[in-house]
Amino acid sequence: MKILFFGDIVAKIGRQAMVKILPELKNKYQPDVILANVENIAHGKGVTAKTLTEMKNIGIDCFTSGNHVWKKEDVAEAVELSQSLLITPANDPRTLSDQGYAVIKVNGQNLLVINLLGRVFMNETDLRCPFRVADDILAKHNLNDLQAIIVDMHAEATSEKMALGWYLDGRVSAVIGTHTHIPTADDKILPAGAAYITDVGMVGPAESVLGVQKEIIIEKFLNDSPIVFKIPETGEVDVNALFIETAPPERRAVKIEKIYQKVYI
Repeated sequence: MKILFFGDIVAKIGRQAMVKILPELKNKYQPDVILANVENIAHGKGVTAKTLTEMKNIGIDCFTSGNHVWKKEDVAEAVELSQSLLITPANDPRTLSDQGYAVIKVNGQNLLVINLLGRVFMNETDLRCPFRVADDILAKHNLNDLQAIIVDMHAEATSEKMALGWYLDGRVSAVIGTHTHIPTADDKILPAGAAYITDVGMVGPAESVLGVQKEIIIEKFLNDSPIVFKIPETGEVDVNALFIETAPPERRAVKIEKIYQKVYI
């Protein structure tokens, strides 16, 4: 199975970059399925029916998310109106039953996608242990019926992401870190066959701090000013993604490739 996974898509500028770059990447990699983290697609925080529909219409098959996904309109309503497949973190109490994972049919094969939220430095309450929740989800499925399993670990701490990668190695096809918007250089295939990266990075404005207008964040550090989520609307966009290929036996990853391109909006 050939999988394209895009890091956190940030606001309108990120969505416009996806519209421009996706046809080229689809032609180059010929993916069987396309996944993307979209917790920031609606002006930097949250999702809406309109933005989900826009990304679905360009060919993204399944959306993962994180702690910001609930910042805009009602998530369940946005999903229903857009008729999209959005997964929210399985260990977050705001996630509805069984919305923290999904099995997708991909050319007659079954792909299980799981979304988890880290607990270290996240300032979210009542989160369950992502390690144990991953165990619970895997226990619900006959693994012999799954040809690939992808885990989006949306977390701050590098140690928490890496520990989960080692913990799930041999049981899943990939553990992909998201949330920090900064791509890491540790993409690899672990000994038992799980592809791993601590953070895939973002699809967002290059001249920014994590997607937010850089001057606002500099002012925050200089004068402890409040942060207003103002996102650049034009300019250079960093497109960060992963290409992962899996193969039998036991849902092993046989290839992981970092994708980094620039798009001008």
